[in-house]
Amino acid sequence: MNEFQIETAQNVGINQNAAHIGDRMLAYLIDSVIILIYTIATFLLLGALDLDFGDMWAVYLLISLPAFLYYVLLETFWNGKTVGKLAMRTRVVKVDGSKPSFANYFVRWILRIVDVVLTFGGLATLTILIRGNGQRIGDIAAGTTVISEKEEITIHDTILQEVPLDYVPTYSQVTVLSDSDIQTVKNLYDEAIFKGNHNIILNISTRLQKVMQVEPKENPVDFVAKVIKDYNYYTQNM
Repeated sequence: MNEFQIETAQNVGINQNAAHIGDRMLAYLIDSVIILIYTIATFLLLGALDLDFGDMWAVYLLISLPAFLYYVLLETFWNGKTVGKLAMRTRVVKVDGSKPSFANYFVRWILRIVDVVLTFGGLATLTILIRGNGQRIGDIAAGTTVISEKEEITIHDTILQEVPLDYVPTYSQVTVLSDSDIQTVKNLYDEAIFKGNHNIILNISTRLQKVMQVEPKENPVDFVAKVIKDYNYYTQNM
């Protein structure tokens, strides 16, 4: 899953995860099955009505419109989603993260003929892989992309840390904290280290000192890191 940054109108950077190509293919298959079932049901219904040839085609064109307009209608009225996208937790958005207009949905839908239908999805797949931000030709023209709404959680996002066997903890008072407390501390600490925001680390350190009622000898950065390690030591050895 590729991560890319968008810039809002307020010049605020927001990280978005482009939908994985596999998720998009599965969503397409789900939607295709739904359209196929609807189409078959339409033919069966027309056959049961026993209409003459002329009337049958007129009625068929009318009742087949939902299948023909499936993507543009659902994405427009269902916040960028189809049934397949809902199942795979993906959604169409504009490249700036805002909600697309009907014109955006219409452009990406009409160009589906080029990069999905005529090339059996080959051109769309190639474009998505090359662009790296979830855009096929229709998305490029419409100024849209498809993002994943799945939350990616890795071991680095948890409180778990490897603690050496000979590790000697300093603050037994960390046991007054909960897993939720340490998770919050770790998330804020990691983000502050990444962004070089010393004020956040200082605030975390001050708060921990009050809750744990300790006077640390380390500087705020080392103190917070020590608290996280000590918590892991005590919880893993209880």
